[in-house]
Amino acid sequence: MKANPIISTIPFDQDGVHHGHLRLPYSRDDSAWGSVMIPICVINNGNGSTALLTGANHGDEYEGPLALQHLAHNLTAADIKGRVIIVPALNYPAFRATTRTSPIDGGNMNRIFPGKPDGTVTEKIADYFQHHLIPLADYVLDIHAGGKTLDFIPFAAAHILEDKRQQQACVASMQAFNAPYSLMLEEIDNVGMYDTAVEEQGKVFLSTELGGGGSASAKTRNIAVKGVRNFLIHAGILNGELVIEESKTLDMSAANSNMFSNSDGLIEYCFDLEDTINEGDIIARIWPLDRTGQAPEEYGAQSSGILAGRHFPGLIQTGDFLALIAKVI
Repeated sequence: MKANPIISTIPFDQDGVHHGHLRLPYSRDDSAWGSVMIPICVINNGNGSTALLTGANHGDEYEGPLALQHLAHNLTAADIKGRVIIVPALNYPAFRATTRTSPIDGGNMNRIFPGKPDGTVTEKIADYFQHHLIPLADYVLDIHAGGKTLDFIPFAAAHILEDKRQQQACVASMQAFNAPYSLMLEEIDNVGMYDTAVEEQGKVFLSTELGGGGSASAKTRNIAVKGVRNFLIHAGILNGELVIEESKTLDMSAANSNMFSNSDGLIEYCFDLEDTINEGDIIARIWPLDRTGQAPEEYGAQSSGILAGRHFPGLIQTGDFLALIAKVI
C-alpha cells in the first residue's frame, strides 16, 4: 500500500492537550511547495476509550465546527479519561470556501471513502481517516446540518445495521446525545460515505442533522455543544452527568418518506418544519419560472408524520430533494 502523505504536527499518544494540524502537501500555482493545513486537537489522559469528533464533512455546515471549537478551547486533560481527537473541519478546503464540496477537486468528502493515498486532495484526506484515525477510535461523532440547500429539524441519527449489537450501541449513543429528535436512518445512497467507512470497522457511530440554510443558530449551536458533551460522558471519557431533555423518536423507514421534485420552478411550501402532515396533504407547489397563468405542480404526501426536512432555497430543480416525512414513534 502506498503511504499517505499527510503528517500530523502533534502526537496522538502523549498525555496533555495538543493543538496542531494535519499537513497535506499540495503544490499549486500560488505555492509550489504549499500545504493544506487541517486543524486538529488531541487531548489525552491515560488509558481509556478514544472518541473521534468531526464537523464540516460538508463545508457549508457550521454547528459541528462551532461545537468542536468550543470543546477544543475548554476541555482539559484532567476532565477526561482516555483520548479525544477533534477535527472541526473534516473537509477543510470546502469549509474555507463555504461550499459543500472541495473547491480544489470538487470532492464530496461524504461520498469518496475509502479514498486514495495517491489521489486528489479530498481522496487523500479520506484515506488518512480510513487508515489512521478511524482505527484509533472506539466512538465516532460526525456533526452534520443541512448546509445551504437543505433545512432539517434538529435530530441525531443512528443507522439500521446488520449487526444488531453494533446498532444498539449506536442507538445508545444517539439517545445520550439527546437532540430534540432521534431518528433511525436509512441512507438514500451509503456508498462512499464516512458513516459507512466507520461502521464497517465496527465502531460506534453517530451522525446528526441540526438545522440548515448555511448558517448555525443559537439553538442549533447549543444542541451541538450539549450533545458532544453528552456523547463523551456516555463513552466513559468525560467526567460528569448527562443532561437529558425531552426528545422524540422518529422513523423514516417507509420507502416514500423522501420526496423529490419532478420539475424546475419556484417552490411554495404549505407546511413548516415540525408540522403534522396527513397522507394526501399537499406539502408543496412548484410554480413555473418562465410564465404566468399556468397552474403549479402539486406534491401530496404519500405517508403521515411530521415534516422533518425540506429543500431550502426558493428555487428548485428536477431531481432535487423536496421533503422528508418522518413518523413520531
